[in-house]
Amino acid sequence: MTKKRVNEVINELEKLYPDAKAELDYTSPFELLIAVILSAQCTDVRVNQVTKILFEVAGNAHALANLPIDKIESIIKPCGLYITKAKNIKLTAEILVEKYEGKVPSVHEQLTALPGVGRKTANVVVSNAFGIPAIAVDTHVFRVSNRIGLAKAKTVEATEEQLMKCIPKTLWTLTHHMLIFHGRRVCKARSPMCSECTINPYCDYYKKSAQEKDKK
Repeated sequence: MTKKRVNEVINELEKLYPDAKAELDYTSPFELLIAVILSAQCTDVRVNQVTKILFEVAGNAHALANLPIDKIESIIKPCGLYITKAKNIKLTAEILVEKYEGKVPSVHEQLTALPGVGRKTANVVVSNAFGIPAIAVDTHVFRVSNRIGLAKAKTVEATEEQLMKCIPKTLWTLTHHMLIFHGRRVCKARSPMCSECTINPYCDYYKKSAQEKDKK
């Protein structure tokens, strides 16, 4: 896709989602980090319900590190995968206390060294908590960007690399949020609302679907 077309897509997304932002509730880098870890295979709505309770009990690394593992499990159970997630967030809190005085590091490599923190989670944290440009490729970003044609990749890593090349760095974080919004509201996994989508003039997926219909 040409730079002109990429800019047109981004401009259209900005019209659709002027309020695009992270939909996880948080008031600190620590709360965001824990919320993103909990969001694996779980909706933001459910995570927000759980973290509201969790952060009242343990709203910082020191408090979470001292919270019994069975207490953590009972609180976060609605998020799913709660045994693994409880272990990861407790260990992460302990490491933050031991190595970083309870603070969340802004260095990508230090974040990905924490239990349960992969590249996507680290990108979300550095971009939203510290204002460092990044594109976190979750299932929505992967699906939508490859359907539209902003990327043509088979892996998350390759998709991130291609998006970073075609999208201006100053727009990485915003575009990440807008693609998520579009994936949740319009370009859904099973039933994309292509006929109602204002991105369809630029979309490879829509064009291909239209051509297949014409052949039939």
